[in-house]
Amino acid sequence: MKFNNILIVLSFVLLLVSFVKRNTIPGAIKFRPQIAEEPKQSRTDEMPFEVSYDEVDYLVEPKYEYELYGMIVSYRHHDGNSRMHMQSNDHLNMLDVCVVWGDNALGDHLRKIDFWNGIFTCNVKTSDSDAWAAFDMNKLSNNHLLSNDDFVRDQVTKINIGDQIRVRGWLASYSSEGGGKRGTSTTRTDTGDGACETIFIKEFEIVEPATSYWRLSLYGSLFVLLVGLFAHFRRPYRPYASD
Repeated sequence: MKFNNILIVLSFVLLLVSFVKRNTIPGAIKFRPQIAEEPKQSRTDEMPFEVSYDEVDYLVEPKYEYELYGMIVSYRHHDGNSRMHMQSNDHLNMLDVCVVWGDNALGDHLRKIDFWNGIFTCNVKTSDSDAWAAFDMNKLSNNHLLSNDDFVRDQVTKINIGDQIRVRGWLASYSSEGGGKRGTSTTRTDTGDGACETIFIKEFEIVEPATSYWRLSLYGSLFVLLVGLFAHFRRPYRPYASD
């Protein structure tokens, strides 16, 4: 059973490496033509409206019609029953998703840049000066996604790093009774506090899922590890003979 022991060790090591690398931007991506385009924003006649979710009523105030095609570089799912979302009675904001488009997505330097989401922010860093010089902060956005539709909320749980998505809805501010009010950016050129887009979603679609070999490796190595451990503990116990 020596082979099985080696298999357990190797699959465990691969599992650890794959877990660390699981959110790395995939190396081979089939880009949709729309990823080269800027988000579309136009005036709206939509009046403020009320929605309910998780027994909380919200007032949504649309500012602009909005449609975005972007590639996901970072995201953070929100639990409305914890942390700041619970304090502000905010169950409507289901996800923050950070996306890039245009030359940022299509260029050669993207994989030299690190992205990660805070509670309400998308953060960017790199030690590569050429990658930083080539990166355009105006072709990145952090989006607070809102919906009271269970189908839409289920769709966003399926996203992964590298997926290309289409989001259509309204740039909007929203508030709840006993909670705060959150606004929205209406331009891609602002920075700092308030620079995120708040979108009440009408349509959400993963238009091109990414194939991450690290994620495939993660699931494959976990399966092999479990099989190896099962075989190990199923072996008959053989005590060592003593002199």
